[in-house]
Amino acid sequence: MALSTSIHDLKTLVLSFHPVIAIDTVEEERAEKLVGAVADELSMPLFEWTLTRGLSQQGTGQAAGPGNRNTAKPLDLLGHLRGLTVEGIFLLKDLARHLEDPAVCRAFRDVSQRFAETHSTLVVTGAAHSFPRDVDASIVHYELSLPGEAELADVVSTTVRSLRQRSGAEVQLSREELRQLVRALSGMTCNQARQAVASAILDDGCLGAQDIGRVQQSKARLLGRDGLLEYFPPEDNLFELGGFDRLKAWLERARLGYSAEAAALNLAPPRGILLVGVQGCGKSLAAKSIARTWQLPLLKLDAGRLYDKWVGESERNLRKTIDAAESMAPAVMWIDEIEKAFASLGGDQDGGTSQRIFATLLTWLQEKKGEVFVVATANDVFRLPPELMRKGRFDEIFFVDLPDEGERSSIFEIHLRRRCQDPASFDMDSLVAASTGFSGSEIEQAVIAGLYRALHAKRPLDTATLLEELGETVPLSVTRREDLERLRQLARERFVPVR
Repeated sequence: MALSTSIHDLKTLVLSFHPVIAIDTVEEERAEKLVGAVADELSMPLFEWTLTRGLSQQGTGQAAGPGNRNTAKPLDLLGHLRGLTVEGIFLLKDLARHLEDPAVCRAFRDVSQRFAETHSTLVVTGAAHSFPRDVDASIVHYELSLPGEAELADVVSTTVRSLRQRSGAEVQLSREELRQLVRALSGMTCNQARQAVASAILDDGCLGAQDIGRVQQSKARLLGRDGLLEYFPPEDNLFELGGFDRLKAWLERARLGYSAEAAALNLAPPRGILLVGVQGCGKSLAAKSIARTWQLPLLKLDAGRLYDKWVGESERNLRKTIDAAESMAPAVMWIDEIEKAFASLGGDQDGGTSQRIFATLLTWLQEKKGEVFVVATANDVFRLPPELMRKGRFDEIFFVDLPDEGERSSIFEIHLRRRCQDPASFDMDSLVAASTGFSGSEIEQAVIAGLYRALHAKRPLDTATLLEELGETVPLSVTRREDLERLRQLARERFVPVR
């Protein structure tokens, strides 16, 4: 989101006479800059409070209030604010944690009621802060989105200018490469972006095209820190997909949704697809392959990791994930085994958390504007809520069945080549016939097991060894034949086959 948009939104809240606005963010410096810009545009005095320095007026550095009253303690601060008549904006940093004290909480409510009359505004900032229920009712929560491209471009120029003065750093980027660098920084906070750019410059004294990959690696490490999203840069995505001809043809058409021609026709970019079907038949591989084909970063979300034992944290995790994904658009977001996220739907054993997460996800899938192509995979389609499978959530729902003969041949070739084997030296017809009813992952494991057997025997891998491994494997299509037939019956009625 552009800084100008954030200023407009926050200014609207102030002009609407909301007495308390809460900004939940780790970017304290950016929140301070935003509040300061709003105060300037409204020509209102801005006061800032911290536990260490008390209350002071911005631009003067002087303690606020008659007699320079000591306002470092929260209770003293609130008592002071209640007696003020000035119409201003008061930025209070990390105050929320002090509201656990009943006296501070009561004083805060008194100030809130007073400011509703004087048209002053309290802006409370902090990271992952929570408010008592009786206080929260009078608070408007403002979501500070991650910085947009304009802000990130300003971070790059400011960082380069600073390091150029200190160490003579050089910039060796074309206009297009600079745009790619800014795009690589998307999804980071301003401070994280500043550190990534500074680290890239200090490494060799210049900022060049080679640093774009380093920035992407830094972002991957940051995304993996909380375990919610796993990031795969386009250049690291080497996954190949055999078969799936109908899906590939659909994706080729869908890709046009990101073109200027589609925008001229008021066509929205594609939302995404849901892949359901037999376990181990390439659903996850398809998600990776889409990102590879479209040359987009891949973001993997394990839906089960959203859940947290603390009240409200699970929903916060989903919102954080959505914000990060949209900030890195265009991107492919892979939601792995989506049915696991809603195992508690219909019950109250989790206090309604699953229902709230489900509602948030459905709303986002229906209304998202960013160029995030969602690829959701599900092994057990019968556990999926019906609301998720209706038209409008996804552009299409594809059914992935066991691979046919041509696809099994392609799968053997892919996995043999990947492990330094020449597919031409194997009797592919015999392997394809022996692997009838096998999934892609079962074929891969047969190749791996055959290689281990050949290594142990100190001889090259051959067709006979692979046939032996296939003969000793009982595929899922045999052990769960009834479940597979039930799934196929549903697929014939409701889903589109991938081939």
